[in-house]
Amino acid sequence: MGRFKSPRQAQQFLSVHDQVQTIFRPRRHTLSAAAYRQTRADAHWIWDDITRELKAA
Repeated sequence: MGRFKSPRQAQQFLSVHDQVQTIFRPRRHTLSAAAYRQTRADAHWIWDDITRELKAA
């Protein structure tokens, strides 16, 4: 549990972390190196766009 105040707080964090990790860490063994790099770059661009929209709202 590390620095979490409760098991519930840890579970909430890990639930979101798992979903975000899936976006940024595609299954490498199914992609070529170039496709993997492009997929990660696309994920970062999408993440930047979403966070920029949230900051503006």
